[in-house]
Amino acid sequence: MQGARFLSLVRRWTTIAPSNFKSFTSYSDPSYHLGVYYKNETINDLIKSGRLNDAQNLFNQMPTRDSITYNLLISGHGRYGNLKQALYLYKEMVSVGIKESGPTFSSVVTVCGNGGFYREGIQVHCRVISLGFRLNLYIVSSLVNLYLHMGLDCVALKLFDQLPERNLAVWNLMLNGFLELGKIEKLFEFYGQMEWDGVKPDGLSFCYLFRACCNERFVNEGKQLHCHVIKAGWVDLNVFVANALVDFYSACRSVVDARKAFSIIPVEDVISWNSIISVHAENNLLCDALELFGRMHFWEKKPSVLCFLGFLNLSSRKGDILFGRQIHCFVTKIGFYSGSVHIQSALIDMYGKCGDIGSSVSVYESASERTLECCNSLVTSLLHCGITEDVFEMFGLMVDEGIGIDEVTLSTTLKALSATTYASLGSCKQLHCCAIKSGYESDMAVSCSLINGYSRCGHFELSRQVFKTLRSPNVFCFTSIINGYARNGMGKEGVSLLEAMIQKGLIPDKVTFLCVLSGCDHAGRAGLLSEAEKLLQQAPGGGDPVMWSSLLRSCSIYKNEIVGKRAAKVLMDLGHEDFASCLQVSNFYSEVGEFEAALQIREIGMARKVTREIGRSLIEVKTSC
Repeated sequence: MQGARFLSLVRRWTTIAPSNFKSFTSYSDPSYHLGVYYKNETINDLIKSGRLNDAQNLFNQMPTRDSITYNLLISGHGRYGNLKQALYLYKEMVSVGIKESGPTFSSVVTVCGNGGFYREGIQVHCRVISLGFRLNLYIVSSLVNLYLHMGLDCVALKLFDQLPERNLAVWNLMLNGFLELGKIEKLFEFYGQMEWDGVKPDGLSFCYLFRACCNERFVNEGKQLHCHVIKAGWVDLNVFVANALVDFYSACRSVVDARKAFSIIPVEDVISWNSIISVHAENNLLCDALELFGRMHFWEKKPSVLCFLGFLNLSSRKGDILFGRQIHCFVTKIGFYSGSVHIQSALIDMYGKCGDIGSSVSVYESASERTLECCNSLVTSLLHCGITEDVFEMFGLMVDEGIGIDEVTLSTTLKALSATTYASLGSCKQLHCCAIKSGYESDMAVSCSLINGYSRCGHFELSRQVFKTLRSPNVFCFTSIINGYARNGMGKEGVSLLEAMIQKGLIPDKVTFLCVLSGCDHAGRAGLLSEAEKLLQQAPGGGDPVMWSSLLRSCSIYKNEIVGKRAAKVLMDLGHEDFASCLQVSNFYSEVGEFEAALQIREIGMARKVTREIGRSLIEVKTSC
């Protein structure tokens, strides 16, 4: 009876106030001999009430412990984020000869997955098999989560297939794993298998599926899924599914559909309000976003960090520093400024993009903690404002103070290096080594910056080596290597790479074509006019007026009449409605002494009513123009 009375008192005291725990210390004296069972109950109550340190102290005082004692502490430390301590307790448990149970393995595997202790997790898996727990649903679910964290979805799927029975939680675990790994096709295939097996998805399943559809490639699948959830009634029943639907249409930049999805949400909670406001902000619809923000304030809904991040990003894109300062004042008033690293980082970025680097530095220095996110925002702001020397200084500071670096830091520093006269083989190699050591050498942004850096300092062969190591280069990688070819006078190779890029199904953007044009222009300026002409003939569509105009200008410089006449003819065919083209061709014929041809070109231009647009300029005189 005394033990039962003691437990009831502990439960009562631990739910009232921490000060009452002083009374408990007299009971927990080693002289008061309670059994292991009662002490386990006490540890459990202490952990539930948030007093993990007190539970650990009681654990340390216990002369004898069993598997339940260790399970409680391992689970408690794992729940509160003390992952190394949880793993240490597990190792101690094994070393003292206490046999693990199902909850032990479930907790410690989860700890290994969340903490990145993958080697230890595999060792625990071996123990699971040797002790006969390989078909335990909860342990296997934790192992599936572990291997998905490791990126080994094939192993996770094999473990999943071996389960004799599967609940909805483990199905959702696999859906989330494929989503996090970016294997969207596999996710949809797995969802089809889920329906084939007669497993009914819940709201969480649909949230994962809608998140997977937040990509232009899967818009149709997302719309089909929308129809499915309407028929199943999930939109009206589950606010999280409705919010996922808003996020889906937001990612597809369909503001109208996002607004419709928002309007049918039965309970307009904070999540839905913040989502729809950020959608309008991301699509540069400032007036609509502010109108929604006003309505949200009227209904006494508290804005979240996401809402203000949308406004600050909009201010950065538009360069509207006045609006950005207003948001800065607002977040300071409601207490988000000092409490959110994301807000501080967005403010640093906003001031930098608006050209006010002084305010960026001021926000950075006032931050309570120098996080990697804030440092990266300042580095990109310094680069945007052209203060490249400070970029290198910040990079060194981040390394020296142990803040660390990531792909954004490396890519930005390499861009700063490429934009200055400090670009050298040694400095590029040092940053390349940092990328390899930190595991970011395969990152697309870092690879593009390395390609630009090596080509900038004249070692284009190293740029090609970096490009060849990429498994699936995107448009930006192709553009970087084409730009390298152009910079080093290899325009023909650049055009060949452009064709290879198109054959791979990648669509070149404006920057890609500009780099190809640059290669043709460099060939012309170098006097390789025949080679430049061949490049233009091989270009998709036979080139455009800008390309042939560049070649004709080079022919005028080098007095190459033969190539110049061919370029002039093509330019007149392509740019016959452009006054600048007609004038350039006419001047070329005048330079080579064919005045009749020059006059004919001018007459053709006049007949086609090609005229130069007259320039205008205004000055303000006494507040009127």
